[in-house]
Amino acid sequence: MLREVSVKTTGRTQLIDITGMVSDIVSESGVDEGLCVLWVPHTTAAVTINENADPDVVRDILKETENIVPFEHNYLHREGNSAAHIKSSLFGPQLTLIISRSGIILGTWQSVYFCEFDGPRNRRLFVKIVRD
Repeated sequence: MLREVSVKTTGRTQLIDITGMVSDIVSESGVDEGLCVLWVPHTTAAVTINENADPDVVRDILKETENIVPFEHNYLHREGNSAAHIKSSLFGPQLTLIISRSGIILGTWQSVYFCEFDGPRNRRLFVKIVRD
């Protein structure tokens, strides 16, 4: 099963918790055991897994990625969004999640995040469910 979903971002950089949306898609698929592959078809966005309990973690991730890869840094790319391309490559456009007992397996404090590095935009995310 392949599903395309829209993700609307509202800031230049954001981590949006999409765990509920992904869990709903897995539930609707009826797959008991298998894999859930997330794919972002954009060069300035990504997906990642990280802590969901303390919102400061997300803020710290965004702050430190800006320190490591600042938006203004005399990049050669004329479009002006080289930092977003670099951040997307560092995080990556794909995640694979394990499905067991009709749900995705995550740690106690983990959530799945859509990463926006060049927003705000209307983004696409593909969710592929593979049955064992």
